[in-house]
Amino acid sequence: MVEDFTKKVVSIIKSIPEGKVVTYGQVAFMAGKPNGARQISWILNSMSEKESLPWHRVINSSGKISLPEGYGFEEQMYRLKGEGIEFDRNNRINLKKYLWL
Repeated sequence: MVEDFTKKVVSIIKSIPEGKVVTYGQVAFMAGKPNGARQISWILNSMSEKESLPWHRVINSSGKISLPEGYGFEEQMYRLKGEGIEFDRNNRINLKKYLWL
């Protein structure tokens, strides 16, 4: 059921600790839909404010922010850096160091 999946996704995202990140695919897998990464993006877009989700802690599987510059990229980077997460010169996060679970 879609509702159950959404509830699981919201719960997982709320559980991400400060200073850690997860990938869209990882959240989808944990919520029971291994191929549901795109749905995670939709849930974040539609529910982050309403559910007070730490949306900034969800990144792509390359360790990069998926939002384009000028459309949330800078805010997400600012929030992650504020939690002590470091980026390399290519704006990539070291997943071995910062990936949750």
